[in-house]
Amino acid sequence: MNFYFEAAQVLDRLDAKQGSIKGLIASLAEKNRKRSTALIIETLKCEVLHPHTGKVLVLNLVWVDKPVLSDVIAASKLTKEERKLSSHNLTLVLVYDLLLGKGIQAGDGPIKQAVLRHKTRLHGEFQKLKIKRGVTSNAQLVQRADERAESIPRYVRINTSLWTTDKAVLYYVSRGFTLNDTLNSSDHKAFVKDPHIPDLLAFAPLTSFVEDPAYLDGRAIIQDKASCFPAFVLNPPATEDSVVIDATAAPGNKTSHLSALMGNKGKLYAFERDKRRFLTLQKMLNTAQCRNAIPINADFLTIDPEDNKFRPVTHIGSGIVNRLDHLIPTGTRKSTDKLETSRLLHTVLILTAIEEEDIPNERLAKLATFQLKMIQHAMKFPNVERIVYSTCSIHATENEHVVRAALDSDEAKAGPFVLAPRNEVIPSWSRRGLPEEMKSADGDGTNGFFVSCFIRVQKMALKRKLDSEADGTERSKPRKRKRKRK
Repeated sequence: MNFYFEAAQVLDRLDAKQGSIKGLIASLAEKNRKRSTALIIETLKCEVLHPHTGKVLVLNLVWVDKPVLSDVIAASKLTKEERKLSSHNLTLVLVYDLLLGKGIQAGDGPIKQAVLRHKTRLHGEFQKLKIKRGVTSNAQLVQRADERAESIPRYVRINTSLWTTDKAVLYYVSRGFTLNDTLNSSDHKAFVKDPHIPDLLAFAPLTSFVEDPAYLDGRAIIQDKASCFPAFVLNPPATEDSVVIDATAAPGNKTSHLSALMGNKGKLYAFERDKRRFLTLQKMLNTAQCRNAIPINADFLTIDPEDNKFRPVTHIGSGIVNRLDHLIPTGTRKSTDKLETSRLLHTVLILTAIEEEDIPNERLAKLATFQLKMIQHAMKFPNVERIVYSTCSIHATENEHVVRAALDSDEAKAGPFVLAPRNEVIPSWSRRGLPEEMKSADGDGTNGFFVSCFIRVQKMALKRKLDSEADGTERSKPRKRKRKRK
């Protein structure tokens, strides 16, 4: 019964606006997290539709007249006749499992019995509601939280540490898929090469990889396109003496991407201060066989930039790309568990994309302050040439405003650091921040992710000059003539 109470408490805190879906789910005890997450998300999918228009609501769960489950509970007079069911959200999750789940998964007790006494009435009111709304199935009644889910491709990043994209393409073709120039969401056996991120393939939205051997052994990594941008923009060197830092590494998708881009060479220090997330990071790096990655269970802000170990660092990735990636199972879990959790995570991310629109200013300010400290600390490393800052936020407070503050900081002036020119940061990508936050802009705003790249002017200019001179020297060297033998 405990996980029902946990799920109800999360819904209570959402009602009171005491946290985000992602944050509250992440705070659940690991023992029941997957089970409670399933219950929370499935219940929310029944509860976020407007009672009259049927349109998706921004996640503001203070509505008194919540549709579907709330309507059924009200019609059955369940809470009026059962005093033990004083918590509306506890009643919601119990009724969900009774009507739409596998039955109430708890030992016999007074609260369970209070619901079961009304089992017949609840089922009857549920059927009446379906007739009233003109639907014949539960799937029609319980709509998706966001219709965009059906149009978002399923992205697979090819782990080039283990094989090549060409081999991956041949592999998926051999499994019945067809490589096309454009992706049609209705063609469930088609895939395309992403036009912006090398080694990224896009499949139809509902494509399942839970039984795919390449996914299970780490050759293929399920990773959203947005979370691929930071590593690609950082563009770390693939040399034996390269030293790179991932300042916020867990759950490890970004780190494994950096490792692959480095050709599994050099040293890649991956920092994660949270012990639980650090364990997830280690599992991910082992699965992806990132031999050059060195995971460190520590706060990046506590690291001394003058430490001999870290002085050679030239590239640093900072910022949060996805606060819920650690919920994706890794390792050798049952494929059914992976599928269930993957689907739940997809729903969580969609729901939070709606929820992001209503984050309190105070919380945004705290997040922005923390992010700024991370960038400023990264700028203190004496040999750093390139810093990438990324978030999964759609708010200028965490994005453009943080970048502006970083550029105005003493650390940036001492570097000196500037924003990398467009021709160095995915030139073909047209969206360049929110128009109202830019001096000039020719595109629309970002949707759910933000990436910026800082470069140290003097070091980069000197490096280009030396590279240019080296090229010129090679070209200008006179060729030695072979002496003819007499």
